[in-house]
Amino acid sequence: MMLVMTMPKKSTFDVEKALNAVLYVAEQLRLAGKEAGFHQVFKILYFAEQKHIAQYGSFIIGDSYVAMPKGPVPSKTYDILKALRQDLPYEVDIETITQYVRVEDEHFIQPVGEFDESIFSDTELASLMLSVQENKDLSFGKLTEKSHDAAWEKAAQTSKNDTMSFVEIARAGGANEEMIKFIEEGIENKNFFAN
Repeated sequence: MMLVMTMPKKSTFDVEKALNAVLYVAEQLRLAGKEAGFHQVFKILYFAEQKHIAQYGSFIIGDSYVAMPKGPVPSKTYDILKALRQDLPYEVDIETITQYVRVEDEHFIQPVGEFDESIFSDTELASLMLSVQENKDLSFGKLTEKSHDAAWEKAAQTSKNDTMSFVEIARAGGANEEMIKFIEEGIENKNFFAN
């Protein structure tokens, strides 16, 4: 099987995938008898993305992760959910977003739509499923601690805007040196052609 791996200069955010991923994680947490808080959903997404970039050289939803005090947060996905709370205007139509999820009590996500697995590759689905299984039972504190990995530390200490490096996320996820080189070359190529 041939895998196509791409690494954007800046992540290419896919709103439909992001909303479906949030919907999937929230639904899986609900089925496990748990509330889907922003924190838990964001950390589960982060670990799924980390696994996928470490193994395949690409993110799932294409969001940028920011090193916030309680761990990595998918920047644009968070903005979309804040728009549902009316905290922040966002370019996506609120009616479109509410076909997937609702926000209740400021920080809890309620799945309302049907998950469309057809927009995800097999490896993306597997990464999402594994991350849910590995992280659904972890407490707020344990998820925070686990997510304060080397990529988070480096961004929190050195990045001007706390944006986490794709390469560092892959490294923290256990990417081998061949994959790190592939990701770095992808970033370099995107930077060259962007000018």
